[in-house]
Amino acid sequence: MDAAFSDEQEEIRRTLREVLAKHAAMSEVRAAVLTPAGHDTDLWRRLAERPGLPGLAVERQYGGAGCGLLELALACEETGRVLLPSPLLATSAVTVPLIAALGTREQRDDLLPRLASGELTGTLVVPRGTLSAALGLTGPGPGDRSRDGDWAGGGRAGGVQARRSGDGWRLYGEAPQVLDGHSAGLLLVAARTGGYADARTLLFVVRPATASGVTRTRLTSLDETRPQARVELRDVEAEPLGPPGSRVRGEPAEVGAGVAAVLAAEAVGAADRALERTVGYARVREQFGRPIGSFQAVKHRLADLYVAVEAARSAAYYAAWSGRPAAAGLALAQALETARRVSGEAVQLHGGIGVTWEHEAQLYFKRAASDELLFGPVDRLRARAAETAGLFDTTGSFGVPGERETVVL
Repeated sequence: MDAAFSDEQEEIRRTLREVLAKHAAMSEVRAAVLTPAGHDTDLWRRLAERPGLPGLAVERQYGGAGCGLLELALACEETGRVLLPSPLLATSAVTVPLIAALGTREQRDDLLPRLASGELTGTLVVPRGTLSAALGLTGPGPGDRSRDGDWAGGGRAGGVQARRSGDGWRLYGEAPQVLDGHSAGLLLVAARTGGYADARTLLFVVRPATASGVTRTRLTSLDETRPQARVELRDVEAEPLGPPGSRVRGEPAEVGAGVAAVLAAEAVGAADRALERTVGYARVREQFGRPIGSFQAVKHRLADLYVAVEAARSAAYYAAWSGRPAAAGLALAQALETARRVSGEAVQLHGGIGVTWEHEAQLYFKRAASDELLFGPVDRLRARAAETAGLFDTTGSFGVPGERETVVL
């Protein structure tokens, strides 16, 4: 592995940081979350034009930049630093790869160019469970037939049910917690079809702007920079994602590795910025006639946080570079844990002002706490990564049945 970034990758990082420094100050972030969209639509269009943020990881034939997961992770590290509210995660890290993996040629030709240009935003509607569970980050994903219905629900058990209507499909049900669900122009809805014996999960494409029967209600969330909504579907016309008769198998879990790497980089960016602000405050805040940063105990705490952030950053970069599911899950767990630790210490070292609405320290703490609730918990991420890597194989290290290998994570 070459640990050095290319000139193109450094340019992506530099350009994005410059744009965000001019247009994503904390006052502007606070104002953006109060808009109906939950983000600054003008800034989103600007980022779509240069550096082409939504299309970074989209193939050139669909109007994207043709970059990879690592470039998208580097971009998300910068957006994480300023807690940028944007459709980037749900659109570029979740919706785009699902359409690329499952969509028909016509669907890819129609949707991917619009998603890459920023004209269209999208999200995944998971009726039951969490997004991390549906993507196979905290448990078996849709590829496991025994757990296939857990993330989609359906019928009276909750979730979304799909039934044929003539030559098309109609959807019924609701999803209580959808990332960017109130503003996304494209919904990929997980729904159950068929009876109990032959039930299966499919993904359906819903366009809220033209489909009747869609009700979207924005929720009050702990972290306003990560907007969520409840989506209700009442006799909504939809089309299957992919060829007729296709079934969702392991594709969401494959996409999940990329989502975990991107989320890890974003959390590292937030932790890095929170630490940077805390170090700056420790240099000027005085107690007993001297800056608090000059006290040995404070120095040690800040040094420990710096080491934790750098370790989490290395793990996130490796996960994005390798694309390995186990590495991505572990990187996300480490990044979420680091963000929670750094933001908590930031509040403490800022003292009483750190918990006030006027100060940005509490915003970083809310982002860390909210992300762990949405995409964790950390212990399940680590456990699932260990299962994926086969660390708990009961055959043991020498292949002897019944002997269990002891692994320390």
